[in-house]
Order: sequence, then C-alpha cells, then structure tokens
Amino acid sequence: MVVSTLMIIVDDAGAFIPAMNHSPWDGVTVADFVMPFFLFIVGVALALAYKRVPDKLDATKKAVLRALKLFCLGLVLQGGFFHGVRSLTFGVDLQEIRLMGILQRIAIAYLLTALCEIWLKGDEDVDYGFDLLKRYRYQLFVGAIVAITYMALLYGTYVPDWEYQTSGPGSTEKSFLVKCGVRGDTSPGCNAVGMLDRKILGIQHLYGRPVYARSKQCSINSPQNGPLPPDAPSWCQAPFDPEGLLSSVMAIVTCLIGLQYGHVIVHFQKHKERIMNWLIPSFSMLVLAFAMDFCGMHMNKPLYTLSYTLATAGAAGLLFAGIYTLVDLYGYRRPTFAMEWMGMHALMIYVLIACNILPIFIHGFYWKEPKNNLLKFIGIGA
Repeated sequence: MVVSTLMIIVDDAGAFIPAMNHSPWDGVTVADFVMPFFLFIVGVALALAYKRVPDKLDATKKAVLRALKLFCLGLVLQGGFFHGVRSLTFGVDLQEIRLMGILQRIAIAYLLTALCEIWLKGDEDVDYGFDLLKRYRYQLFVGAIVAITYMALLYGTYVPDWEYQTSGPGSTEKSFLVKCGVRGDTSPGCNAVGMLDRKILGIQHLYGRPVYARSKQCSINSPQNGPLPPDAPSWCQAPFDPEGLLSSVMAIVTCLIGLQYGHVIVHFQKHKERIMNWLIPSFSMLVLAFAMDFCGMHMNKPLYTLSYTLATAGAAGLLFAGIYTLVDLYGYRRPTFAMEWMGMHALMIYVLIACNILPIFIHGFYWKEPKNNLLKFIGIGA
C-alpha cells in the first residue's frame, strides 16, 4: 500500500517537485526507489498467492493470461495513444508506438517470477533461515543466471558508432552521429542497454524524452529540463527507454528477491523469526550495493545496474520489515487506512494518471487565468 502510494505520487508530482524527480543518470533519488519497491511487493504477493498450487498447468495459464493483459494495457497507456496535457488529442502511429513501459516491465517480471514459484519449488522442510536457501535453490539459481547474463551483456557487448534523426522547426530533420566504438561503457550515449533496444525494438519505438536530457551535459537548468549547453554531446536528444529490454531483465531479479521475503511469511510464524530473516539479507544487500558503487559500478536506474538492484531491494526489505513491525506487531493500523485504500485501487489511480485525466483535472480548474490553477493554490506553482 505504501509503495502504491509512492508510485502514484512520484508519477504525477515529479514534474512539479524536483526532490520527487528521477536522477538524470548515475545516483538515486527518492523517486528511483519506487518502481523496485513495487516489483519487490509483487514478489512477496506471489509467494502468498502460490502458497499451494494444486494444478500447475492451470496456474501457469492464468499467470500468462494475466501478464498479457497487463502488457497490453501498458501498450495503450504508455504507447503514445494518450497525449500530453497541452495536446488534448489521442491516437498513435503504430510505426512509432512505444513498446516498453512501466506496466510492461511489471508484466515481464511478474510472469517469470510466477513461473519460478509454480514450477521451481523444493519439498524440503524449513526450520531455519538457511533451509529456505535449500528449498528454493532453483529460484535463486535462476536469479543468479539472470544477473550474470545482464552483467555479461552490459560490460561485454561492443557498442559501435550510431546515428539518429530529430525533427526540428518546420519539420526539418536533423541527423546526429554518436561516436562510441567501446565495450563496457555505462554513459548515456554508449551503453549496451540503449544499443540493444535500438537494435531489437527500433529507435522509433523508444521513449522520446530521455531522463539524461536533464543532466548537466544536456541542460543548463540541470537537474531540470532546459536549453542545451553550447558544448552538449550529440546523444542528448536521442530516444532512450528507461524501461527497456535489458534493464527489465534485472527487474526480474528484484521480483525474485521479493518472492524470497514472501517465503519467510509462509514458513515462519513468529514475529521475531520473520523480522530477523528480513533484516539480515536487507542490510547485506545494502552493504554490497554501496561497496559496488564505491568501486565504480554505480547505482543507475535507467540501466537498472546490479548495485541499484541490491540497494533498492535492501531498502525495500527494511521498509517492509518496518511496516510489518508497526502494523502487525504493534497494531498501528489506523494511520495506514488511506494508503491501504490507494494500494487496493492502485491500477485504477495509475490509469487516471497515465491517461492524463488527473493532470487535466488539476490544471483544468483555474481562477480567471489558466495559470491560476490548483497547483498555484496549494503553493507548487502553475
């Protein structure tokens, strides 16, 4: 419920409150923790949903169908069908539809994690925390293989020079050449994540407003959008999808980590046992994440690096343990009612935001002039 609330707030408030916006590239902000937190909770929920699976084939069929529905909904909501607040039109050219997005990433992570929980469970008894590793060793093996594959592709894939075009004033096209010819680079212009998306999905199907457009290299108003500096790199206006194919691979790992936290609820009944089995791996992941970041493998949401995966999963584990302690152990449930309601209706609220219905409502009521809208009334500004 808390995660759903944060996801809704960040998705709508990031444009108005700088502190709630995503990091332009390396490093993390509050907003960068929200998506991994949501994926983490999806994993926890799957452990409870598939506690008993009498018919594996039927469960698989339902999981695939649910993932397809979520993926298709994401195509409609984030593919470009609903345009911005200042362009109250709808419809999208299928040659340029954005193929990946938030719901598509959740669908992919959900499906792979659900299949692991349905088919890759041992039957060993669980008495201690280490018994969980034995019972669910095949799921952990899948997570390790996914992470190793990602690392091999990120640091081992050769990225050649590439070109792209943008439309300027008067619909005139302008071409840019991005010089790379490198391997293992994690900069905005020459990373393997973007290269694979351009090759497989096509550059016309990627997100057209890249997060690195707010970086110091690309904006004189960084960390906000602004005019290009005179010496801006050639890649500043290139499309880049923050929910691309390779980065979504690591989202599966986040979901699998959440799945293991859900197993703690399934196999342990005492509060102390549950909390300890959450806190130990959470702190361990955080320590490892900061060590990797210190050694040069930076936390980076657009690339969904391993250090970012571990840091956000560790933080999610601590938040989960904290909320569990307050609500289930000490009974502080009343303060969470509003967030619980938002969590139960998260998809509906997200649809309202993704379709720009909520932003239009916020901007749509004003006094005398459009700039005197609700945002200015509450002190955020028009």
